[in-house]
Amino acid sequence: MKITVVRPRDLGPSELFRWREIQKASPSLDSPFLSVDFAMVMGQLRDHVRVAVVEDGGEIAGFFPYERHGFGVGRPLGGFLTTCHGLISVPELRLDPRDLLRACMVSAIDFDHLVAGQPTFAPYETDVRPAPVMDLSGGFGAYVERVRANSAKNYKTVRYKERKLGREHGGLRFEWDCADAGALHTVIGWKSDQYRRTGRVDRFARPWIVRLVEELHARRSDDFAGVLTMLYAGDTPVAGHFGLRTAHTLVGWFPAYDPAFARYSPGITHHLHMAEHAADAGLRQVDMGKGGREYKEWLKTGVLMVAEARISRPSPMAAAQWLRRVPIARLRTAVVDNPSLFRAADRLLTGYGKAKSHFRPHLTAKQSSRAR
Repeated sequence: MKITVVRPRDLGPSELFRWREIQKASPSLDSPFLSVDFAMVMGQLRDHVRVAVVEDGGEIAGFFPYERHGFGVGRPLGGFLTTCHGLISVPELRLDPRDLLRACMVSAIDFDHLVAGQPTFAPYETDVRPAPVMDLSGGFGAYVERVRANSAKNYKTVRYKERKLGREHGGLRFEWDCADAGALHTVIGWKSDQYRRTGRVDRFARPWIVRLVEELHARRSDDFAGVLTMLYAGDTPVAGHFGLRTAHTLVGWFPAYDPAFARYSPGITHHLHMAEHAADAGLRQVDMGKGGREYKEWLKTGVLMVAEARISRPSPMAAAQWLRRVPIARLRTAVVDNPSLFRAADRLLTGYGKAKSHFRPHLTAKQSSRAR
């Protein structure tokens, strides 16, 4: 067994081909976040991205994309941004994870969206839970029938609001795989506003994440692409989503809508149209990612299993990383698992976001006055 660590840009044509070959051979690896294309774009934007290439008997048996930060801190590729982590490997590959960390020159890695059941990491899984999926393998008609059977009232209400939105604002139009950069930035603006309004960290306040989304939006191939979808009422954009796809799976990433149209539930209407067009494009599922949002529960018709795990080597840095991350992660899991706690936390964060938004203009005015 041999492990070599390289930057994504140093992978040769044969290695790129082998990565794609291994990924296509295993349904459990069918996520764009595990694609070599995603690793390549991340490597262009972030200097700490690495790939461990695993050879067994002189043949490449696997790849492990990750991030190596200062002081030996390891993170899954994309970290908090992504919803799928793990080894891209042949099914029979079994590594000692500590040997992998040693080769990667990191002391510990914490996973919260690990492909469940991988032989190398399975003994270290601390929690395994389902992530909701819109199963389109039988076509959109079959999917809708299952949604209606699971929650007829919710489905009827959403369709009523959809008709009302179209009637009052000039008819609805949906665009699949929109290439318009202006539309992409509209969605980014909505999402950024949502983060601030609900008290979350604004991911798009980081310029590199904006550049990442722009780069991925421009990617087009049969096996990997960024997909922007938009819902319009008349000529007005009301909801959108930017995600990534493989040949078979679309992963939900950045859904957003114009809050001026919130009473029409445009985000859920958009998701139904997105599922219909995804099915027409030959995709088999939409992975909505684990999380506590209620709309996912009644839109889902299947699940994928996602694990949390921590791998570490004995070291002071690994202990410090444990103290910084694990207690918080366990608290977050407890809140997400309890619907009452989740709703209370959501209300608290939303209240904080509103208060922060209210005081921001006043603080800005005071700072300007002092500057004068």
